[in-house]
Formats: sequence, C-alpha cells, structure tokens
Amino acid sequence: MREQQTSPLDEDAIRDDMRYLQLLAQTYPTVAEASTEIINLEAILNLPKPTEHFISDPHGESAAFNHVLRNASGYVRRKVEELFGDTLGKREKRELCTLIYYPEQKLALTKAQMASRKTGRQKRQQMLREFYTDSLHRLVRVCRDVSSKYTRSKIRKALPPQFEYIIEELLHESTGSMDDKKYLYYNKIIDTIVETGRAEVFIAELCRLIQHLAIDRLHLLGDIFDRGPGAHLIMDTLCQYHNFDIVWGNHDIDWMGAAAGNRACLCNVLRMTLRYGNLSTLEDGYGINLLPLATFALETYEGDPCDVFQVVNVNEEPQEDRKTERLMSLMHKAITIIQFKEEARIIGRRPEFDMDDRNLLHLINQKEGNITIGTHTYALRDRNLPTIDPEHPYDLTPDEEALMQKLEHSFQASDKLRMHIQCLLTHGSMYAISNSNLMFHASVPLNRDGSLKEVEIRGKRYKGIELMKKTSRLVRSAFNTDTPPDERLFAIDYMWYLWCGKDSPLFDKDRMTTFERYFIDDPAAYTERKGYYYKYGDNEQVMDMILDNFQVTGTHRHIINGHVPVRTIKGETPIKAGGKHLVIDGGFSRAYQPKTGIAGYTLTFHSRGLELVQHQPFVSPEEAIRRGEDIKSTTQIVEMSQNRMYVKDTDKGQQLQTKVDDLKKLLYAYRHGWIKEKL
Repeated sequence: MREQQTSPLDEDAIRDDMRYLQLLAQTYPTVAEASTEIINLEAILNLPKPTEHFISDPHGESAAFNHVLRNASGYVRRKVEELFGDTLGKREKRELCTLIYYPEQKLALTKAQMASRKTGRQKRQQMLREFYTDSLHRLVRVCRDVSSKYTRSKIRKALPPQFEYIIEELLHESTGSMDDKKYLYYNKIIDTIVETGRAEVFIAELCRLIQHLAIDRLHLLGDIFDRGPGAHLIMDTLCQYHNFDIVWGNHDIDWMGAAAGNRACLCNVLRMTLRYGNLSTLEDGYGINLLPLATFALETYEGDPCDVFQVVNVNEEPQEDRKTERLMSLMHKAITIIQFKEEARIIGRRPEFDMDDRNLLHLINQKEGNITIGTHTYALRDRNLPTIDPEHPYDLTPDEEALMQKLEHSFQASDKLRMHIQCLLTHGSMYAISNSNLMFHASVPLNRDGSLKEVEIRGKRYKGIELMKKTSRLVRSAFNTDTPPDERLFAIDYMWYLWCGKDSPLFDKDRMTTFERYFIDDPAAYTERKGYYYKYGDNEQVMDMILDNFQVTGTHRHIINGHVPVRTIKGETPIKAGGKHLVIDGGFSRAYQPKTGIAGYTLTFHSRGLELVQHQPFVSPEEAIRRGEDIKSTTQIVEMSQNRMYVKDTDKGQQLQTKVDDLKKLLYAYRHGWIKEKL
C-alpha cells in the first residue's frame, strides 16, 4: 500500500490530472464537500480490518454450510463467551447462541415449551415477556460489539428498513447505570418493543444483523455441487448473501457446462447425482424431469442387477425403498454408458485435447466379457451392454438420442438453474486475489522442475495467470450468445475439458478413470497421477514464484486452495510451505469425512491475523435448535500480528487512500483557482 501524502503536492502532477479532477469536481463541487469526504475516508482508513471467511468444497452439504455462516465459524460463540463469561451460565449462553443462529425456530420452540408448563396463563405470559426483554438486551450488546469495526453508514445499509431507526438508537445509546441520562430512554425502547407485540420479529431481525456483521466478506473456493443433497440450497443462500465471491471448482464447471449445453457435462451431472442418491437438487431444486431417463432405463436394463451401479449412501439418512434404489441403479448405468459416448464425440472433434486414451468402448470384447487396454486384458465387472454396438460403439441409439434431447430441454428450461448459473458467472472466476491472498480451487499447472507449464488453447500458449484469465474468458463466452458460433462451441466443449483434462487448472491429473473404476476390479487400472503442483505444494520457492506471477504483493502473502481433502486423520496438515500455502478442503462432504477425520475447515482473516478453524461433523439444524448443539470446532493460529491491521492496510484501503490523494489534489486546484467551485 502506498503511503499517505505528507509532502507538498506536485503542481505539475496536478496539472497532468486536470481532466480527471474536473470530472471529480462534478461529484464534489465545493471545498466543503471535498473536505468532508476526505475526513470521512481518513476515519474509515483507521477502522480495524473487517473479518473475511474462506470456505472450500461444501459439496451440497447445505445444513453444515449454512450453520458455519450463521455461527461465523465459531466467532459468535466466542463473542458471547467474552461478553457474558461470568454473568450467564453455560446453558444460557448456549441458548443465546442458538437464538442468534436460528431465531424463528428457537423462538417457536421456546414459546411451545413455556406454553406446556403447568402454571397459570398470566404467569406464562410474564415469563415470555421476561424472556423477550432479556434476549433483546443481550442481543443488542452482542450486536453493538460485532458492529464496532464498521462505520455508522455501513451499519445503516445493513439494517432492516422497518427497524432501522430503532436499532440504530439501541446500538449507539449508553446502557450503563441508572444515573445515565439515556438509561430510561434505552429501556423504554426495549419495553415498548415487547408491549407492542413486535419482540419476535425484532429479535429475528437483530439476529440476522449479527450474522451479517460477523462476516464482512465470504470467499468460497469452489465445489458447491455434487455428493450432498443441498447444492441448490447453498446457491439460494449465496444469491442473497451480502458480500461474497467464488472461484469455480471442477464440480461447479461441470454443472455450468451442463447448463451451457454440453451433453457430456450433463450426463456427468446426472451420473454423480444418481451415484450418491441425491435427486433433491435435480428434482426439487431445479425441476429437472427424470421420468424419460427412468423410462429408458427400465426398458433397456430390465432384469439387469446393476450391481456395479448401486447408490452410495453417505448421508446417514434412511435408505430408499428397494424399488427406488433399483430404479436409481438402472438410471445410473444408463446415463453412464451415454456419457462415455458423448465424451467420445468431444474427443473426436477436439484432437487438440489429446484424450484419445479415454475412448475405451471399442476395446471391449463383448463375447469374452473383457477389455484390453494397452498390454493388459481385464475381465469386465458388468458385461450387459445392450446399447453398445461392437461395430459402432460410440453411436447413440435412436432411443438414447431422443432421451438426450429431452434432458437437454429440461436443463435449458430450468429458470432456477439459469438464475444460479448467472450468480456463479457474476460473482465467480477461475481465481481471485484479496488482501495478499491468491485463491483458486485446485492448481496452477507446473512442469517437472516446478516452473509454470504452458498449455496450448486454440494455437496459443498460456501459463500461470494468463492461463487462468484465458479459461475464465472461455467459460463466460460459452454463455455469451454474441460469441461467434465456432468459438462458442469450442468454449462449451472446453468446459468438459476443464472438468477432466490433464492440463486443466481444475483437475491437473494425467487422466480421469471413470470407466475403469466402474468396470475393472484391479485398482492399478484406475490410478490417476496428480500434476506437479501437488508435488511442490510444500515448496516455498515455488509458491513464491506463483505469487509473483499473479502479482500478489505484501509481507504476508498466501496461496489458498481446496480440491484435495486434507487427511488430518493420517497426520496431514493444511498449512504448507512455511504458511504460504493453505489447503482448506477438510471434508464438508460426508463422503470424504472417513478419509479426512474432520468435517471441513474455515479460514478466517481478521484484524489480528489468520486463524484456521477445524470443524467436527454437524448433526442437523433440528438438533442444534432442540439441544443447543453447535458444531464443535478447534482454532489453530496460522499467522498473528503484533500490530492490529486496519482498513488502510487492505486492498480496499489502497483504493480509499488513492481517492483521498485525488481529493487533496482537487482541494489544491480549488484553492488555487484552477477549478471553480459550484456554490
């Protein structure tokens, strides 16, 4: 960050900026207005740095994801402990936290519990009034504390319109002793809220405000979709969230590709959904009509046991009935076979992808029930392949083609999916930089020696930041109807490559062995070799080289990514390269939790430094509300500073300081008559 100007202003520099200063004068037409803005900005620059949260790979686990946002990764609980440590008991503090996380549900439960007590009606009403009053006092105290990092203007913008004036008064009035001149005024506001029957709605709005202020900005490092049942619910939350950005993950790109019209991506989305038995995102979330697929699967694979395509249940939920599970297995197999054919079409028209080795259907010997790959012949685990013609194995049957047309239409017709994809495009990119932190989902492709790898795209070569920029542009052009048809078709095809291509920054392995994992028993057949980025993840020099390439500056700078679950249970650590590289995929997805031993990480960056919060599995919102159960989390200090960070030390601070410098030039121009005030 550049230093604030203290030396006399350079007149030549001001003259060079006159055209810009004349434009600035339209917004600040007088000395008074320019001076006032300088005073405001200088004050903001000296506020403590607000808190940023980094989360990666939620994979459809909407309940856990939303709870982490509600409790701000344990920040709310710690704040309640600080404020009420000795004045409230453990149960009262737990109840207060639950109220903040789930206000409507907790209020309804409390009312029901009081109504069931065997006391007189007036006594129950009095107890409820006391609960409302005590809760309001405590919530105002919490809200006042979490709002202390913000200007009144920023707080005002976050206030619910119907209670804006009242909350502002409560947050900025003293609540001290009875000798305080405003003591009666403050308490009368609280009493009146209760007496007028507005306590419940006011409490709910106050709790949401606390949640809002506890996290200033959310950085989501990709993989919102697949495995868990609530990706659409996570997207609903994000679309309404106050301040966030996204770096796309490979699973997000897969869904975006499906929405853009990439048939291979569409098949893969369906395959993954059916594999984990999470049809709610497709059917309830996006209204995708799966009846044509179910009908086709029943007709084509009737009598097929589909043992290889059984549903993987990782959500600790009751198993579907046998008929439903069987139907899902049939659908799973049907769409998987079609996927291999659709992928072959892309591979055929894009030889530059260099993925011919992924076309395996022509290597199948259906009579012998085996497949020969290279020098190895393997027995097939599933030999019933009625839709694969040995002479033309990659051709869709007429029924498969008709099915794909119906599925394409269903994806294109989903307004909700279109809205969520637009949110991903508006707030997302392949990488992001914030306050000396470089974020991407998986990797930056590297050579064997750790240098940046050049990747060819349409005859040109890109590496590092230029590769990320190029792939971001391709993704956006896939949705831009003004893109020339040939370019747009390539962009749509490339989204599938981003999912599984060896030089994709979102994949970065030598191959995706989907076919082998389904049809071959030998694990050696589906080994996938990771790219060199994963080898150099603990190398400070390589991490510094990448940071330099992305022009990330600062004394304390970091690369933050997810994608590869950290196996904490085996002693792996998310903190690498001397703290310069942070891998924060800890297993939000229940499918990964047996491997990681935990249930996700959150990285928080506040005015004192960086902290890594490690989460244990979340049971359910219902348990949290009924029993006051919170996610059990432990905090690990990554990097703490002796000196507190202020807004002036952030990217936003640099922008504000530049504006202050420009306004000072404008003042100089006004006072020397170079620009006339508009009085």
